[in-house]
Amino acid sequence: MFTTFVGTPQSLTGSNKSGHTGGTLVSPSSEPAGTSVRAPPRPKRPQVARACDWCRVHRVKCDNNLPCKNCRSRGWQCSNKASNEARTLAHAYREIDRLKQQVTELEEQLKEENNAANNASRSSSTKASSPVDLNYMWESTSTKKSWDGIETSTAHSRQKTWYGPSSLFYFISRMNSYLTAVFQQLHLDEQIQLNSVAKSFPTPNCSNPSDDQELSSQEPNKGTSSGEFLTPTQEEYFLDLFWQSFHSSLLVLNELDFKKHYKSLWVTPGKPRKPSALVDIVIALCMQYGMAGIPRGARVSSDVDADDPTIAGRWYYRRCQSLLTSELESPTISTLQCQLLSVVYLCCASFQNMAHSTLALAVRTAQMLGLHFEPPETLPLAEREMRKRLYWSLYMAESKTGMKLGRPFSLSLSTTLCSLPSDDHNVAMLAGSDFAPLGENVTWLSYNLYNTKLILAARAVHTALYDKYSEIYTGEKGTIIYDDLEALERYADYLATIMKTLDTWTVAVPDALKTKRVGAGVAFSTDQSPLIVERFAPLWLQRQRLLLELLYHHLSMNLYRPFIAFPSTSPTPSSSPPPPTPVTQSHANSAVNHGMAITHIMHQILSETDILCGWLEAFQWQWNAAVTMAGYLLAHPNSDIAGIVRQAVERAVAVFEIFGRSFAAANSAAAVMRDLTTKADFLASRTADGQMQVPDHVVGAGLIESSGPMMMHTNEDHVAMQNVMAMDTAFSIDSSTGLEMFWSAMGNVPDEWGYNFGAA
Repeated sequence: MFTTFVGTPQSLTGSNKSGHTGGTLVSPSSEPAGTSVRAPPRPKRPQVARACDWCRVHRVKCDNNLPCKNCRSRGWQCSNKASNEARTLAHAYREIDRLKQQVTELEEQLKEENNAANNASRSSSTKASSPVDLNYMWESTSTKKSWDGIETSTAHSRQKTWYGPSSLFYFISRMNSYLTAVFQQLHLDEQIQLNSVAKSFPTPNCSNPSDDQELSSQEPNKGTSSGEFLTPTQEEYFLDLFWQSFHSSLLVLNELDFKKHYKSLWVTPGKPRKPSALVDIVIALCMQYGMAGIPRGARVSSDVDADDPTIAGRWYYRRCQSLLTSELESPTISTLQCQLLSVVYLCCASFQNMAHSTLALAVRTAQMLGLHFEPPETLPLAEREMRKRLYWSLYMAESKTGMKLGRPFSLSLSTTLCSLPSDDHNVAMLAGSDFAPLGENVTWLSYNLYNTKLILAARAVHTALYDKYSEIYTGEKGTIIYDDLEALERYADYLATIMKTLDTWTVAVPDALKTKRVGAGVAFSTDQSPLIVERFAPLWLQRQRLLLELLYHHLSMNLYRPFIAFPSTSPTPSSSPPPPTPVTQSHANSAVNHGMAITHIMHQILSETDILCGWLEAFQWQWNAAVTMAGYLLAHPNSDIAGIVRQAVERAVAVFEIFGRSFAAANSAAAVMRDLTTKADFLASRTADGQMQVPDHVVGAGLIESSGPMMMHTNEDHVAMQNVMAMDTAFSIDSSTGLEMFWSAMGNVPDEWGYNFGAA
């Protein structure tokens, strides 16, 4: 008559969609009372950690198969790009346990590796204590063949100093070794060195012992036994000269700040100004520049005396150094500025080693001031840019000196965190000087930026070239790479690949910083086309253009010059002809082409204008180019371009004669070049078919008289020389950087052999 509603647990029956608990109607006729009936359990749907990509996009059920049922039935590509991701808590726990186990295993492996390394270190340390192992270690670390330099005397003292293979002194030593072998007479390095102040005096002071008193306590206008300080009017003249000359190319001062500082030194009217190291070095530098550009009337001899213009202002230089002594423990920006200007002064006076030492001091000063770091943003923009220009001016000076002398660098890009200075119009307006803009993106500061980039490019090529030496030349065929012409040719191939860096720089230089040429001539080329001197361009701009191009040719010539190889002077013919070296010859031609480019520019500018009058660095570039051209003529007296090189040497002599109207070193340079060209002409006349004919006694061309004092004094001396020339060390003249071993084998050498024959 009635039915009984029996409730069942939800876990057995589940719940309906409406959320109500389900029940079962039980008929009393079918089941006895009190008996519960269980419904069959619903099968559990398989859990899928993550659906495949296609099923997830289309929101359909997926399974754990690969491919899944849907993809398999429909022919879809079944993929699961994130199958490794933990989508469930259990999966995440398992992944964590796996990673922990992996970390533990890696830590165990690391511990084992460290123990093994420590044991090996202790073992090697124990082994190294024996002399045998030490010798083995030394041999294993000295397999690379380094390119050794030379030790020669370049100053007043006979003490020798070291110069690397990129230096002009190294090239001069090679030239003299070749001349000694060819003429069978001793040629000393001093014969091809200028009669500079550094050769005549030990310091720029050029003072007698009685003049060695301390100058810092003297009045600025008090005279001395060897020189006088300037009057206030004269000081002002030379200070104004600085802004017209060095300032636009040597950006180490702010004109407004300096003039304000100088004005503050005049405290009491009619009394001397207060001492200032910065003012003193600026005056010294401008006196040197100004006096070197003034003709001295009568013909200046090649003998240097204490009145030589290249050391004008030396009393101000000396007092500057005395005042700087008190600043070394607590340096300032002014200290660094003084040191940089002192380097320029010393270089112009030919005190190369003193300049190099002062540079090292300036490097430490810059690091003490933190200039190698990016300037803090809290500083004004003008001060930040001034700090950058100071640091990169130091970097340029140090790089140029290192490449010129062939010595290691003190500054490197790895420790430089200071960015390059800016040259935009806003920064140019804040730099403290009034110069007209040169174009849309070019200002008077652009020269400094591109000059810096040129030095960076040249230094990169220089470093790569000399670092490659040990990989190319193993030292198996001699003592130096010139003994192995095949290795020298491979070396030349390598230089050809890295010189493109400088080519890229020339393309990037804006037209506003290039000197135009006549006709189709190209700036920064070696086509020797005449320059168009822009008549209405300001003097500072014309000088910037010329200095930038001259420096480019100077650096390029120095990079190519090592490939000017002097011929072998072996007394016996070789059994096999030397291998062809076309790339080496091409680099030698490139070196002399850049030297001729310098000479043509210098000759035209000095003959037609006074833009570079008194510019001593340009004189040194011309000297470097002249010696390079003379060396080329000696090495290749009958080459295809020997004729135009000979004409360029004559033009270089004319340049020296123009400089020689003011200072003695230029006349000394002219005399040396006349001597070298005379010898080159003689060698050209005595060559045939590319083989040098070395006579027993070199007679002719007025070089050596048959009965003169330069003849070997005895037959024994002559025989001794012939024996020495037959030694292996004489087979390649480039294999020796000095010939002391020749003369020690011969005993006493006549003093006349050191005579610089042919010189005026």
